[in-house]
Amino acid sequence: MLLLLQVPHIYAIGDVLYGQAELTPVAIQAGRLLAKRLYGGSTMQMDYDNIPTAVFTPIEYGTCGLSEEEAIDRQGKENVEVYHSYHKPLEWTVPHREDNSCYVKMIVDKLDSDRVIGFHILGPNSGEITQGVGIAIKCGATKADFDNTVGIHPTIAEQVTGLDITKSSGADATKSGC
Repeated sequence: MLLLLQVPHIYAIGDVLYGQAELTPVAIQAGRLLAKRLYGGSTMQMDYDNIPTAVFTPIEYGTCGLSEEEAIDRQGKENVEVYHSYHKPLEWTVPHREDNSCYVKMIVDKLDSDRVIGFHILGPNSGEITQGVGIAIKCGATKADFDNTVGIHPTIAEQVTGLDITKSSGADATKSGC
């Protein structure tokens, strides 16, 4: 049973918050914002939505925003579009690592100008890529904003600017070459 107490001048941040991301950077940000409200005249509250995070395993995973399942639950399947792609990073070409073992997925809200509401990536440097995408999501970026951004070639992050295959189309999302 969750018991929420509201006691004047008592605050909780970090891993003691039920249902929030248990991440050190989240606790640090919540603490900074609390200090600014208490001593700096700010009114800014911690935004627990769209927190970018990564898992640093041998092939990194990065995520920000909603999962595909969460988006469908909240918005309805007919109001969500999922763009995705499998790919092979250029740096995997020389050591002959397998093709299409990396993946990127962008989830958009069709009723809100295709605003990006979720992002997921599996591949090298996913944490670095997700940090930048997290800023864009926080700023309300749309799929068109990503499409109109020039990708840096040949980088893994370039995949984010060229997503054109939707899951609903049933088209093959694998790529060839860099």
